[in-house]
Amino acid sequence: MSSSALPTVSTRSFHSTAHRHAHFLNANAETFQKAISNKDNVVLVDFYADWCNPCKMLSPILEKLTTDTSVKSGTGRSLDLVTVDTEVEIELARKYQIRSLPTVIAFRDGQPVSKFMGALPEPSVRNFLAQV
Repeated sequence: MSSSALPTVSTRSFHSTAHRHAHFLNANAETFQKAISNKDNVVLVDFYADWCNPCKMLSPILEKLTTDTSVKSGTGRSLDLVTVDTEVEIELARKYQIRSLPTVIAFRDGQPVSKFMGALPEPSVRNFLAQV
C-alpha cells in the first residue's frame, strides 16, 4: 500500500461510526440497554424463542436487511439488530409486554417507536423499516 493512499483512508474514517451496522445476537439485559441507547442508528429488537418456527423464518430477513448498507430507516438512519431470547431474558420480555412471537420493536434514541408481531414477508418488513 502506498503512503499516498493513507490520507484518503484517514479522512474518510470518521464517517464509519454512524453507518456501521451492528448485530447483538442473544443479548442479555445489559447488552440490550447499551444497544438501544445508540443515538445514530435505529435499533431493531427481535424478541424470539428457539422453539418458534415463525421466528426462524423472520430472523434471516432481519439479518439480511440490517447488513445491507443500502437499506435505511425512514429517517435515513442505519439499522442495528438485537435479538433477545424470551425464554432466557424473561424480565425484558415482561417489560416490553411481549405476548406473541416473533415481536420486533424499533428503538430510536433509546425509545420504542414502532413494532410488529409475526413473521412478515420481506416486502412488509421493508415497509415497516421505511416508517421508522
